[in-house]
Amino acid sequence: MNRWYLYDQFKDGVNTGGHIQYVWLFGLIGVFVLLLACINFMNLSTARSEKRAREVGIRKAIGSLRSSLIAQFYSESMLIAVIAFLLSLELVALCLPAFNGLAGKSIAIPWDNPLFWTMGLVFCLFTGFVAGSYPALYLSSFRPIKVLKGSFRVGPWAAIPRKALVVLQFTVSTALIIGTIVVFQQIQYAKNRPAGYNVNNLINVTLQSDNINKQYQSFKNDLLNSGVVSSVAQSESLMTDVYITNSGFKWTGKDPNLQEEFVTMAVSPEFGKTVGWQLVAGRDFDPATYRTDSMGLIANETAVKLLGLKQPIGETIVWNDRPFKIVGVVKDMVNQNAYATAPPNLFSLHRFAPLTVVNIKLNPQISTHVAINKISAIFKKYDPSMPFAYQFTDQNYAAKFDNEEHIGRLSTCFAALAIFISCLGLFGMASFMAEQRIKEIGVRKVLGASVFNLWQLLSKDFVVLIVVSLLIATPVAYYGMHRWLLNYQYRTEIAWWVFAVTAMAALLITLATVSYQSIKAALRNPVTNFRSE
Repeated sequence: MNRWYLYDQFKDGVNTGGHIQYVWLFGLIGVFVLLLACINFMNLSTARSEKRAREVGIRKAIGSLRSSLIAQFYSESMLIAVIAFLLSLELVALCLPAFNGLAGKSIAIPWDNPLFWTMGLVFCLFTGFVAGSYPALYLSSFRPIKVLKGSFRVGPWAAIPRKALVVLQFTVSTALIIGTIVVFQQIQYAKNRPAGYNVNNLINVTLQSDNINKQYQSFKNDLLNSGVVSSVAQSESLMTDVYITNSGFKWTGKDPNLQEEFVTMAVSPEFGKTVGWQLVAGRDFDPATYRTDSMGLIANETAVKLLGLKQPIGETIVWNDRPFKIVGVVKDMVNQNAYATAPPNLFSLHRFAPLTVVNIKLNPQISTHVAINKISAIFKKYDPSMPFAYQFTDQNYAAKFDNEEHIGRLSTCFAALAIFISCLGLFGMASFMAEQRIKEIGVRKVLGASVFNLWQLLSKDFVVLIVVSLLIATPVAYYGMHRWLLNYQYRTEIAWWVFAVTAMAALLITLATVSYQSIKAALRNPVTNFRSE
């Protein structure tokens, strides 16, 4: 039973996953976000390698082994990781209430769980090891003779790994932005899908006993005479969650190899009027001709296609050896998965058991609070032993999008965090590059270069890196999101503007991040740039 929620999808009797895929998805995104922070540490550590070159040279000259230097740099990165871990615990404790509201969960930090602390520290030390590996191996490789002579300079090739890491950072960030936009695009696409009936001002009550059914006509008259209700009808299940399926139907021209399955629901004659379904052919059930219509069916458009009937009205369908006639056809309705194509629906007045759902259309001119109070009193009059528990159909319909909306909100947070971390690294790199080229900037300024020319000079390298990351991220994100959309039968197409908007956003964010350091360096007095000490 403890696997039911996370492993709820089956195909041919074999478990194929379920909600667990989202746990793995966000776990993977979390690893990528952490990787971005590790890349920042690597980039900034190696970028400031000249600052530590003399320290390494002196240590080696007085007898330090390379293994000792590697251990020193590893210990520095692990110390930073441990401090970050402790600070993150405080941050998580502060943000957890807001996160629970965002994700619709109730998660708490297991402070008294030894496994939590063990895994946390192991993960923390592993992060420190990963972040410190490249700086430790790189910084410890300096040759003391060159360093102490002052002839050590970081060559142009040394910047390639840093540039590659920046490209990786923004590839991940850009892919997350594209993914987030596509998720919200899919949610909006499904929300804009016609429901096929009117979910507004409609409530439903599931009967817990047979008391109301025994005196249903009096109960219904009291509701209609109250002035707060415009229509009342019964059904076999909720309109937003039709779950009964049947097979074994026979009709003229049926393919003998067809394995049909219809979603069926027994209703009272006023059901169509109450829920506001939309007729496209024939007529609705008529309360005045209940006896005639008791062997009638109303089919949706998908059912008519499955039946293969060009003129469905009046056609006979044999169900449980009883002939039923199609009296009407309605538009497809979203009464199961909002992201799946509509199943073939058949509605009938024929019932095998008492109808257990009461659907009530509220009078829109009356306050909902007043209406609910009056309806509650009538329910208690006819069934005093049971509590009055009602649901709004529009809320039930909106709940169909909860899972994807949670994914969208969490994706937005992860994408924003990834961009923020990447920008921090970019800001540090821009600061370092401006410091490295400070004398060049001074010379160019003395020779007449404008602030715009200098800004362009310092910014173009970063823009090139972002363009490269966009070229990598775009096909990767397209492939990943295309695969994700295949999980939905009713799905949107990935529009070109998603990539255009992401590219513009990435470039603007990059320029905004880099421009501060670039303009600051360009405005600096060139006299101070030429000072060597």
